[in-house]
Amino acid sequence: MIAYNPKDWFTFIFRVHKSDTVRQLFPMLVAIALYAALVAYLELHYWADFENNRLKNATVMHSLLGFVISLLLVFRTNTAYDRWWEGRKLWGNLVNTSRNLAIKLNSMLPPDEEARSFFRRTIPLYASALSVHLRSESTRLSLDEREHPELKILDHDKHVPNQVASLLTQRVGQLYAAGYLKEAQLIVLTTDLQAFTDIAGACERIKNTPIPISYSVFLKKFIFFYVMTIPFTFVFTLGYWVVPMVVFVFYVLASMELIAEEIEDPFGGDTNDLPIEKIAENIGRHVRELV
Repeated sequence: MIAYNPKDWFTFIFRVHKSDTVRQLFPMLVAIALYAALVAYLELHYWADFENNRLKNATVMHSLLGFVISLLLVFRTNTAYDRWWEGRKLWGNLVNTSRNLAIKLNSMLPPDEEARSFFRRTIPLYASALSVHLRSESTRLSLDEREHPELKILDHDKHVPNQVASLLTQRVGQLYAAGYLKEAQLIVLTTDLQAFTDIAGACERIKNTPIPISYSVFLKKFIFFYVMTIPFTFVFTLGYWVVPMVVFVFYVLASMELIAEEIEDPFGGDTNDLPIEKIAENIGRHVRELV
């Protein structure tokens, strides 16, 4: 994730950064430009008779379809941003839960350096293990209807965050059994430990449940056929200026879809995804300060 100044308009307009959609769409933009130029040439020089009797009202259809596709793209981007923001809130809860657990343990633990060292290492370990788990390909495909035998070869580990949470719970139980913790303190600590698993489950829900494929496929087809038919309806009005117009329209529509695809999985490795490794490092630093 990139920290930036949203008021710096001039830099945004003329800067091409790594995640700019121009880089990703450039081959398709060139192909669209060549296609539009070919259609414009054929219509202006060979199909001019179609202007009055075939394509007279086609611009009205494109205006209506443009309104529909704008509504679909707004819904698409809002849905993707909701997933991104929910992921950020979950990791914010993980930060707060780790801090609260560290503060409580610091006041409850006996003056035993071994016990304190265990929690100093293990509480941040949960955040680190969860970040690796969410970046794993096996997590993304865990609910896929198809079989993925290749993942069985690559992934030999169990659910690491659950194992770390189990270690924390067992150690708290041992301290309670040894008489270092009271029952009320055990209940308070158990609530925070349970929150770890709840956060991991909510993050997995976002990670392994993508936008329904039928919706994504329909929107891509809609954008494609909408852009492909623009030259046929506007070439008699704009002439060869229809070429840059078609390229610009495709760039805008396809960019919105690409942005939505990028942020709908907030735990990936793209530029605009959440910096979960950095958050995990901050958790480790804060826990070491508190315990």
